[in-house]
Amino acid sequence: MQIWQIILIVLAVLALIVVGLYFLGKKMQTKMDQQQSLINQHKITTSILVIDKKKERIINSNLPKTVIEQFPKVYRYKKMPLVKAKVGPQITTFICDDKVFKNLPTKKVVKVDVAGLYIVSIKSSKK
Repeated sequence: MQIWQIILIVLAVLALIVVGLYFLGKKMQTKMDQQQSLINQHKITTSILVIDKKKERIINSNLPKTVIEQFPKVYRYKKMPLVKAKVGPQITTFICDDKVFKNLPTKKVVKVDVAGLYIVSIKSSKK
């Protein structure tokens, strides 16, 4: 084999990888858009008292077993932003986005959009 044949083979493999990643990215984007529309359909605005917030593994959290089993295996052992909050008389553990996690004040009553056990966004905080 000559050097130009090896270079052509390497370029062909790289082109296949780029095309594969493009289609995989498109598929993941459509899946993410579907999940986001589902979250937007089911979100409710509610007031919560944030007791504690920390990044912890889902396995070690206080979430129900059925919720933990629905998570992909990769995320079960990855640290996720978890918020322990009081909603009415009940104390619940929520999962939230990193942006929301950083802006969420502790030991305060906050109005948030919640979809199931997922905090979507912060509306306002009461003093």
